[in-house]
Amino acid sequence: MAAAAPLVFITGASSGIGQALAQRFHDAGWRLALVARRTGEIEAWAAQRGIAIDGDGCAIHGADVTDTDAIVAAGAACIARQGVPDVVIANAGISIGIDTAERRDVDVFARVLAVNNTGLVATFHPFVAAMRKRGSGRLVGISSVAGIRGLPGHGAYCASKAGAIAYCESLRGELRGTGVRVVTICPGYIDTPLTRGNRYAMPFLMPADVFAERAFRAIESGTSYRVIPWQMGIVARLMRVLPDAVFDRLAQGRGRKRRLGE
Repeated sequence: MAAAAPLVFITGASSGIGQALAQRFHDAGWRLALVARRTGEIEAWAAQRGIAIDGDGCAIHGADVTDTDAIVAAGAACIARQGVPDVVIANAGISIGIDTAERRDVDVFARVLAVNNTGLVATFHPFVAAMRKRGSGRLVGISSVAGIRGLPGHGAYCASKAGAIAYCESLRGELRGTGVRVVTICPGYIDTPLTRGNRYAMPFLMPADVFAERAFRAIESGTSYRVIPWQMGIVARLMRVLPDAVFDRLAQGRGRKRRLGE
């Protein structure tokens, strides 16, 4: 009997980066386990591309990553139906601007961290023990170059993505020697519904399908950390070493991310 095709589990698969990654893995012959709150959008995407939702080649799970029990159940259902994935991509994320002087934005901050951080941990949780037992697998956290330095008006998003980078680094150390690799992907500006509402310049803006191709190669290679596109990798390295006074002057007057309701 022929071995089953490899399996990828992707959260936030209904649009943007998640959808582009699903397409790239499908094109490479992988089986898909796709997770989102809006399952109808995944179903429409699959139908447009002639991808059968058959429970093995492509399964869809409805879950909100802020509901830990729901995302853990989705992971358990994936294992029961399709087996332990070869790759798990924690991609679900939100980006909302905040003003700390506004009380309601404290709740927005908590919501962003719930999706971008707790949701990341909850996504990986169902698979860690099974991958460790098997001795192989890749856990992929989608962070952002916004996690390198804090930007005015982006406090929640930058904090959450910095947290994602640090968490993945911690997990990588914990799983060293087990055969399970942790891959941190930091996108720059990618053309998705998430970025189209931005009101500031987005240098090196990259189409989602081009990003997905480069991310696919990075994931397959098992690299521990990759900034995409490479030009933003150079920018990220420069941002790390800039003195605070210089960085603050450069960030002054930069457009702020839209707050909830704006």
